[in-house]
Amino acid sequence: MVYGEVGVKGICILGATGSIGVSTLDVAARHPDKYKIVALSANSQIDRLVEQCEQYQPEYAVIADENAAEELISKLKSKNVDAQVLAGVAGLEKIASLPEVDYVMAAIVGAAGLKPTLAAARAGKRILLANKEALVMSGQIFMDEVKKNNAELLPIDSEHNAIFQCMPLDYEKGLSESGITKILLTGSGGPFRTRSSDELENVTPDEACAHPNWSMGRKISVDSATMMNKGLEIIEACWLFNTSPDNIQVVVHPQSVIHSMVQYSDGSVLAQLGQPDMRTPIAHALSWPERIESGVEKLDFFEIARLEFEQPDYERFPCLRLAEDAIRKGGTAPAILNAANEVAVASFLDNELKFTDIAYIVEQTLANLTSRSADSLTEILEDDLAARKEAEQLIRLRVKQV
Repeated sequence: MVYGEVGVKGICILGATGSIGVSTLDVAARHPDKYKIVALSANSQIDRLVEQCEQYQPEYAVIADENAAEELISKLKSKNVDAQVLAGVAGLEKIASLPEVDYVMAAIVGAAGLKPTLAAARAGKRILLANKEALVMSGQIFMDEVKKNNAELLPIDSEHNAIFQCMPLDYEKGLSESGITKILLTGSGGPFRTRSSDELENVTPDEACAHPNWSMGRKISVDSATMMNKGLEIIEACWLFNTSPDNIQVVVHPQSVIHSMVQYSDGSVLAQLGQPDMRTPIAHALSWPERIESGVEKLDFFEIARLEFEQPDYERFPCLRLAEDAIRKGGTAPAILNAANEVAVASFLDNELKFTDIAYIVEQTLANLTSRSADSLTEILEDDLAARKEAEQLIRLRVKQV
């Protein structure tokens, strides 16, 4: 095989053992004449990474946990897998920049995915962006690197991918110039859409992770339950489509069939519909501007029967408001929001915090820290760290009060 030819594209998957990574491997495996898996990475799931390496035979295997590198080497050797093992952030950045890699699936959850995704942008890759934190934390820096290095940025979040599909090709010149009046960002409302505020206080991590439509990792599932995920998606959409939150409306759509819509000045609304299966946006981004088979079951409108829409409840789900406030404030405020949320969600999943305390920790962290301009990655990462420390302190105080 010759890398870089029209027929064969080398793929690096950052976060191969997660749900997005697994779905990417599934789609790519359906088209061995088009895609070759060059590199796979995992955070700490060594056994699963070894299984994937045995099946897909990548040239590189990276484990984010540097202390686990020797174990990975040993297990790959026992399976006769001849992959070069790398570790840590440096290893992630290297595989995202390899000359034999054409496409980088950025699917590492949270702030940990920022540096390798930036490395892919600086190397001029096609970036399939599932890691929304790269834009939430460093939107201007990231978009500048994409443009400066002629990288391609294609969104993988089902909502942003849907918006992209409904946009004209020249949308980058501005929404109003393209005749667009509103982006309608849909969301299922999560597992607690109909729960009262009193009921939300005592929900468990397992309940929060039981999403009615999507199969996702636990952190993202909790974000969906608090609607912070939708808030982060607003921030991401502002950067992806060069707009402000004033031009984005969240629409709660429980069926998760319409993945998002774009409203035009002539009264038209274009929508992208499909099954709630991430293989659809992954296949779209892998093959764009063409289309390939994804393995997703075709949509049956007679089974759907009806589609429902509701306005979001900002009082029961304050994380949505906090995210909108952060992007309006700008600078490092979104990075502070994201860091505090990551810490709070982890504490909730460890049964330390109540579900409703997640928004409290995020709001107090934002109130206690002063954001600044996000002119450099150093400043962003400094405020990210400061927010994590502040959130941890707030959690300790909150736990003592209980």
